[in-house]
Amino acid sequence: MSNLHPPLDEKPAKKPLYKRTGFWIGVAVVAVIGAAANAGQDNTNTDAKPQPAVTVTETATPAAPVKESAAPNTENTPTAEEPVEDTSNVEKELEPVPDVVGMNHAEAMRQLHSKGFLVNEESISPGNTFIINNSNWQVCRQDPQPGATDVLRVAIYSVKLAESC
Repeated sequence: MSNLHPPLDEKPAKKPLYKRTGFWIGVAVVAVIGAAANAGQDNTNTDAKPQPAVTVTETATPAAPVKESAAPNTENTPTAEEPVEDTSNVEKELEPVPDVVGMNHAEAMRQLHSKGFLVNEESISPGNTFIINNSNWQVCRQDPQPGATDVLRVAIYSVKLAESC
């Protein structure tokens, strides 16, 4: 035998586990999977019992003694015959829907939002197009028609400026 080749049965020394690249790749994969699985959960514990609320009641004492008059003041108190106006449920009067057909899409959105309307925007361009930059679109039609007063939501249908309605 020659001394040029080492013996075949000699095995190289193994690296410790923490020095191997594959070990750290596995740790990273497990960490990413664990973080992704935990991301969709909220941190509320359903087994926890709610703590009772502490309420402190203080009574106020008047700074000066109040003098009571012998006859109550009945001039400003409503009687049973006079109806009392209930202003708590007064609804804001809705504005009529403005005409935005033919306008720039962005300007139409601004005008409708300033009048208090919620806006649904739809593309009626051919193909599956989405309205991303609404300044290069024009409104072709709207629903409901201009002048309607009993709506909160307006739908506007638009095409790109280079296209026709």
